[in-house]
Amino acid sequence: MSLGLIGLLDDIAAIAKVAAASLDDVASQAAKAGTKAAGVVIDDAAVTPNYVIGVASKRELPIVGKIAVGSLRNKLLVLLPIALLLGYFLPAAVTPLLMLGGAFLCYEGAEKVLEAVLPHHARHHEAQLQPIALNARSVEDEKVASAIKTDFILSAEIMAITLAALPAGSIWTQALVLALVGFLITAGVYGVVALIVKADDVGLALARHDSASIIGGAIRLLGRALVRGMPTFLTVLSTIGTAAMIWVGGGIILHGIEKYGPPVVGHTVHAATEAAAHALPSVAGIIEWSVEAAISGVFGLAIGALAIPVVEYGLSPVWKRLRRSPPT
Repeated sequence: MSLGLIGLLDDIAAIAKVAAASLDDVASQAAKAGTKAAGVVIDDAAVTPNYVIGVASKRELPIVGKIAVGSLRNKLLVLLPIALLLGYFLPAAVTPLLMLGGAFLCYEGAEKVLEAVLPHHARHHEAQLQPIALNARSVEDEKVASAIKTDFILSAEIMAITLAALPAGSIWTQALVLALVGFLITAGVYGVVALIVKADDVGLALARHDSASIIGGAIRLLGRALVRGMPTFLTVLSTIGTAAMIWVGGGIILHGIEKYGPPVVGHTVHAATEAAAHALPSVAGIIEWSVEAAISGVFGLAIGALAIPVVEYGLSPVWKRLRRSPPT
């Protein structure tokens, strides 16, 4: 009896070790895959605060919460099953879809650059692409719906990048990794967004601190710095998000071309990065990454610039005509 119990305990211990190793493997894969989507995550965090500009302070966190729930629903209930089905039944479609998503990121980034360089032309372009109004009960509902729609595109790119970064293996492991990445990225992004949108309120509260001590003065100084610094911080964050969007989109398309297109493209990029790294061997890794990112950014900006007239004069008129045509 005691030998049987010892054997059972050994079996349980072995199963626990296997389970722990599997969890470690899932966590490791999730961490590696999540870093691949860093550029899209930065842009997601940079874009979302724009949706709470102009709303009452007490509604900022509820709006961010609604967007976060919608984002999580997008990732776990819609995009995760689609990613698994594609990865299992049609893995060859993952890279082309990634390239389409990369082209969209380049287009979005180029639009933001156009808005910064030629604001009048950008407003005309946005008017041409103005979507049909949502059946929303309030301005808040419309903001949330618009944010979730934008988030869907970014979430799709995050899940596709994660799937492409995963090694071949059990579909259940892939599902766990995708779910873990989706949950952690959503929690991280919208946690940061919540801090960003409430930072000015926190700063205002600190600036009103009424203590006459040195510490009280330092608290008031910090509060004023937060209030004055947030507009600049949001501008810098938006710029970083735009750059990350163009860089990630261009890099995705370049990697796709390297896989399906002429080898000379990949060889040229690698030769440029290696030459730059050899010039400064002490910081070779940083230089190599920087040069590759710069090439991806320039390429992505060119793709985005080409996509703007295609969308404005091609896809947008066709889409409007389809929306206006009566149902049969």
